[in-house]
Amino acid sequence: MPDMDPNLRSAVSIGRRVQDPLAELVKIDPKHIGIGTYQHDVAAGALKAALDGVVQECVSFVGVDINICSEILMRHISGLNVSRAKNIAEWREQNGPFINREQLKLVKSMGPKTYQQCAGFIRINPQTAHSAKSSPYPESAVPEKPAAKKGKGKSCVNVPTSFNPLDQTCIHPESYDVAHRFLSLVCWSVDQIGSEGLRERVESKVRTSSVEELAKTLDTTPETLKLIIDGLLQPPGFDIRQNFGQEDFKRGIVSMSDLRVGAVLTGRVDNTALFGAFVDIGVGRSGLIHKSRIRPEKLPASQRRRSLALGPGERVEVRVLDVDAQRGRIGLDLIRVLE
Repeated sequence: MPDMDPNLRSAVSIGRRVQDPLAELVKIDPKHIGIGTYQHDVAAGALKAALDGVVQECVSFVGVDINICSEILMRHISGLNVSRAKNIAEWREQNGPFINREQLKLVKSMGPKTYQQCAGFIRINPQTAHSAKSSPYPESAVPEKPAAKKGKGKSCVNVPTSFNPLDQTCIHPESYDVAHRFLSLVCWSVDQIGSEGLRERVESKVRTSSVEELAKTLDTTPETLKLIIDGLLQPPGFDIRQNFGQEDFKRGIVSMSDLRVGAVLTGRVDNTALFGAFVDIGVGRSGLIHKSRIRPEKLPASQRRRSLALGPGERVEVRVLDVDAQRGRIGLDLIRVLE
């Protein structure tokens, strides 16, 4: 949106953060997000390298829909870089959405090793793949990449042109053969992955024959088979973030004016410092638990020896000690750490 008013562009960015925080925040340099009090004391190169590694791990762990993700998000997929992400975006723009993972092999500079590295983290969801009907090439034909350099075209690469249901799962293409044989073993169809019927069949099969025995039958490792089973049982369009715990804020308490001294609330630790921990309690401003209030007896045994007893993301139960609306400060007392 280069020609849009900056205020409108910012509004769109905020809206997109609600829809998919990872996809939008990945566009921001980590040093601008405000990750802690002392981030500027760390060497810029070391900070960037450490945070880039975490971002890549998160992107790979969640997976991306290659038909709707941004070029910047693609750069963080294992095996891809700036130029490869740009090539994928250009191919998508010229030929329409990807119908299956195999079509990635038609992209310039996408060699076998790169494909092997990135394929398992890329998803082709049916909602976005089916929009490929409007693409410029007929369904029966293999799309050709316009020749850029002589002798480096990929028009001769033979790839299927139909949607593969396994492409929307975390299962790597190298394990598709094992996945098909496993489905045959439980007498089920690949078109019904994620269904309740398949879950019942698989659980019944695992009860009668252990995962280890099934892995031997299918000539694979138990670890690989467990990943395949997880992929087959997940519903279409599954996002691991759906299972993340949500903040349990109290209803009716949405601003500082709703707070009363002595009220017991639940929240999530936002940030930590040497003097205490900041907790989001759902009123638009974080409250502070001073370090003197974070006593060992209130903590689980595993956290009593840590230098910073509370860490970002932990759920806690707190009591309101004081509210200073004029200065925008909320004092909290830790009651307990929630599991």
